[in-house]
Amino acid sequence: MRTLGIFAKHPVAGTVKTRLAAETDASFATDLYTAFLSDLTARLRDLADERVIGFAPNADSAREYFTALADSQYQLWVQPDGGLGERISAFLDFAQRGVADRVVLIGSDSPTLPRSYLEKAFAALESNDVVIGPATDGGYYLIGLAKAPGAIFDEIEWSGSSVLNQTVTAIARQGDSLAVLDPWYDVDTLEDVHALWGHLQAWKLGGLEPCPQTFELLERHRDAAIIGK
Repeated sequence: MRTLGIFAKHPVAGTVKTRLAAETDASFATDLYTAFLSDLTARLRDLADERVIGFAPNADSAREYFTALADSQYQLWVQPDGGLGERISAFLDFAQRGVADRVVLIGSDSPTLPRSYLEKAFAALESNDVVIGPATDGGYYLIGLAKAPGAIFDEIEWSGSSVLNQTVTAIARQGDSLAVLDPWYDVDTLEDVHALWGHLQAWKLGGLEPCPQTFELLERHRDAAIIGK
């Protein structure tokens, strides 16, 4: 059984994409993140045997939003309080208590992440304990396990450029086998948005449109103050 998890935050201005908001404004950053969620969940709605949105915070408004977004294609799971490592471990424990033997977890900062990367991740877990997808910022966009995580996430300094290195070190310390995917990118800053816009335009020219909501939003903001011409 394959379970896909997506970690997501309720898109409320001032609480999501704060680095981007500081460079642009909170309204644009929130609208962009909302588009990310719409595109990502739509594109992955039939991938894996079970799909779960792990959302935060634990509030009625957040549950209402994600219930509408899930539209029966995703289960909902509330992220507990604690650091990111604790929340990842809690999700893996939740997923592996069921019938899932392979669990892959992604965030919601990589709207263009190809489905093929996720399929490769699940395939890698047929013969490896852990699979990881390195992000270009020194972290990772994907983590997957075919076993309990043990102490992998216990001593990670999150939000730094050493997250990937520290995680791989912890995996090696446990003696777990590891598969590594090709790198991909998160979108956190205005520079990242510029790169994303170029990527989306190239895909559009090539006849592909994996992120229609994101493309439409950026198309509406084609001015020098946001993404440039």
